[in-house]
Amino acid sequence: MGKIFDALEKQKKENIVVSNQFKTIDEGRRTTSKEVNETFKVQQVNAKYNPKLVVLTQPGSIDSENFKTLRAQILFPKDGRRNRVIMVTSVFPGEGKTFVAANLAVSIAQGINEFVLMVDCDLRKPDLHKMVNAENSVGLSNYLLDKMPMNKLLLKTGIEKLTLLPAGKAIKKPSELLASNEMKDFLIEVRNRYEDRFVIVDAAPLGVTSEANILSNHVDGVVFVVRSGKTPKETVKKNLEKIEKDKIIGIVFNGYEQHLKPYGDYYKNYYVRQE
Repeated sequence: MGKIFDALEKQKKENIVVSNQFKTIDEGRRTTSKEVNETFKVQQVNAKYNPKLVVLTQPGSIDSENFKTLRAQILFPKDGRRNRVIMVTSVFPGEGKTFVAANLAVSIAQGINEFVLMVDCDLRKPDLHKMVNAENSVGLSNYLLDKMPMNKLLLKTGIEKLTLLPAGKAIKKPSELLASNEMKDFLIEVRNRYEDRFVIVDAAPLGVTSEANILSNHVDGVVFVVRSGKTPKETVKKNLEKIEKDKIIGIVFNGYEQHLKPYGDYYKNYYVRQE
C-alpha cells in the first residue's frame, strides 16, 4: 500500500511547489495580473470547470458561502473529533450528491493547510470527474482489480491541493469490490498517512444500492444529501437508520431556497461581487 502514498506525496509536493512559486514572484514587488495568469493558468476556472462547481465559478454566491459553512463545521467540529474521510451520499440518484461532494472538496482545499483527495466510489454512475472536466478511463476499480500503480491513476485537477481518483473502468459487481479487504485497506491508508489530508468519497445512492452502506463502515463521517421537496421524510429517515448515528455529520438540503425569500433583494445585493 506504500505505493499509494508515494503517488500522493508526489502530488502534495507538486502543489507545495506551486505555492512557493507564487511566494517567489510576490517577494519584493507587487505582482502583476499578467504574471499571475502565466503562473496560474489553472486558476482561470470559469472557462475550465463545470459551472456546477460554484465554489470556483461563483465564489461570491450564496451557494458558495453555504459550502464554506459546511467546511467550517467539518474543520472545527463541536465535539473536537475531526472527520477526515467523509462519504457523501443520498437516497436516490439526482439529488445532488456529486455536486455537494465536489464543492465541499474544493472548499476544504481552499483552506490554508488542508489537502484533499476526491475518490469516486460511485462505480455504477461515476460523475465526479465531470466536475473538473477530467477523464475516467482508469481509476479506483483499476487499482483494486488490476493492481495498477496509484501514480498512474491520480489526476491533477488544476486546483491547488486537490487531487482526484476517478472511478475507473465499469465493472459487473461493484458491491463486492467495495466490500473487499483491498478497499477497506485503501481507506485505512488514506486516513492514517497524512494528518492534513481530507478524503471526500462520492458514494452511490443509499436507497438503491448497498455500496454506501458498505462504505459507511470504513469512513469517519457521512454527509447526507436530500433534494428539497423531492424525497419523502419517512424515506430519508429510513435510510439514515442504515448508518451509525455518530457518523452522520449532517444533512444537506439541496435546492432549498424558501428561507431566503423573506429577505428579497438584500441577499441579491449583498452577494454581488464588487470589482
